[in-house]
Amino acid sequence: MALPGPVHRGIPRLLGRCVDLYARSDLGHRPRRVPGVQTTPPTGETARRVTGEQDPRESDTRPWGSYVVLEDAPDHKVKRIEVLPGKRLSYQRHARRSEHWFVLAGRGTVTLDGTERQVAAGDAVDIPAGSAHRIANHADQDLVFVEVQHGDYFGEDDIVRLEDDFGRT
Repeated sequence: MALPGPVHRGIPRLLGRCVDLYARSDLGHRPRRVPGVQTTPPTGETARRVTGEQDPRESDTRPWGSYVVLEDAPDHKVKRIEVLPGKRLSYQRHARRSEHWFVLAGRGTVTLDGTERQVAAGDAVDIPAGSAHRIANHADQDLVFVEVQHGDYFGEDDIVRLEDDFGRT
């Protein structure tokens, strides 16, 4: 399913901004190079360590890994998601948002409406609203991707978990 023209044309620009934010941030992890992205010296986490200032961005650690929100707006939300080796997200769907995933590092398996597909750094996946989806990390290194959510609501109560390894269905 193709996105409407203005939305589809805006995704690469938004995704480029998000990849740049990720590449320039330290986020408490070892620095990673993103091919094709020119970076500047990190200021965020390094500055916070010196001053004791807290990171104002929404983030959370989950049984499968962690995420940090890079951008939050009324019509979209952008997250950097890290899936630990051997873990996977719940098989879920959303009624009020679509998602676009861009893999930055690692390898994994995406399940979209029952069809599995292998992904690696540089791959992208479009997930229409209402589609059942999940990503799994079967490799021995972290799987890192940027998730761009587009819609009119991004709350946790728009998640319908169909299967979950952690008893959250």
